[in-house]
Amino acid sequence: MNKKAFNTQCIHGDEKKYDTTGAVSMPIYQSATFAHPSVGESTGFDYSRLQNPTREHLENTIAQLEAGHKALAFSTGMAAVTTLMTLFEPGDHIIASDDLYGGSHRLFHHISMRYGIRFSFTSMADPKEVEALIEKDTKGIFIESPTNPMMQVTDLRQMALLGKSHSLLVMVDNTFLTPYYQRPLALGADVVIHSGTKYLGGHNDTLAGLLVVKDVDLHEKLSFYAKTIGACLSPFDSWLIIRGIKTLPIRMDYQQKSALFLAKWLKEQRQIKHVYYIGLEDHPGYNISISQASGFGGMISFEVTSESLARQILEKVKVIQYAESLGGVETLITYPMLQTHGDIPKPEREAKGINERLLRLSIGLESVEDLLKDLEQAMEDG
Repeated sequence: MNKKAFNTQCIHGDEKKYDTTGAVSMPIYQSATFAHPSVGESTGFDYSRLQNPTREHLENTIAQLEAGHKALAFSTGMAAVTTLMTLFEPGDHIIASDDLYGGSHRLFHHISMRYGIRFSFTSMADPKEVEALIEKDTKGIFIESPTNPMMQVTDLRQMALLGKSHSLLVMVDNTFLTPYYQRPLALGADVVIHSGTKYLGGHNDTLAGLLVVKDVDLHEKLSFYAKTIGACLSPFDSWLIIRGIKTLPIRMDYQQKSALFLAKWLKEQRQIKHVYYIGLEDHPGYNISISQASGFGGMISFEVTSESLARQILEKVKVIQYAESLGGVETLITYPMLQTHGDIPKPEREAKGINERLLRLSIGLESVEDLLKDLEQAMEDG
């Protein structure tokens, strides 16, 4: 049978059948435990912390979409990253993007380092700079591309080649672009991370995290750590992510179209100092983006002329909602210095450009004309 198109895979997911009723929607197997047919026998499911049919369907679906071997679903994106860090031991060294989601920064600095894992943070723009940081104890490279919130783009093929030449585990957070626009495993990465809360779920109604790998042994290790730590995704939340994935391509195409329109409009406004959107041709990572991804996504960061204007926009938006998170059908605006990156020390945060004038937009599915009018009125007289 020929491989199905991406849109078809999103809708139908994994072909394994669990139900005999003909239910079109994957059933929610809301069971903590499963009965054994007899002593020493199993249906393949014993206890939902270990595996559950609804979660397995989601895992197999996202593994197929990412062109991976297997996937694991977790209760949050940070639960996924935390489990990933259990692969490393005290003394191990990891090179990571210097513009990271605040939750990853908090985990690495306040927990992973306490257990003896060392980190070097750097821009991933130049592979030579990354290579210069490799030590005898370096075990991995942790990448966000595009980064949150400054939208830096990494050449994933170059990083994968660098990782392979030094036997390093290359881990890529693909939350912003999803497998619809970017497939890091196909570009040579070893692990893909998702906050399923965002675009995969797409409705701002659940939390989830996912790890996708292409190596059998690596999956076995992570599976053991996942069942031991126990931060598994519940059956109902698994179903919500399955539901969200069904409309992923349609949502992302619409969001991207609106994002490009608004990014171009923002660039023309006198109150805007800088617009960070990877779909703009003057973005430093534009050419890399078009070489490794099929789209630019719906995330925009922009710097306004003053802190007072930033706060005015946050207080005056009506259609756009001032809230943390991203990737849902509702357009959200975030103040990174107070929200996603509030735990990062001010000097370090401001050195990255995350200052009191920076705002981040996650474009939803509203009329782009309504979003533009909302921004216009919020910026008026500012």
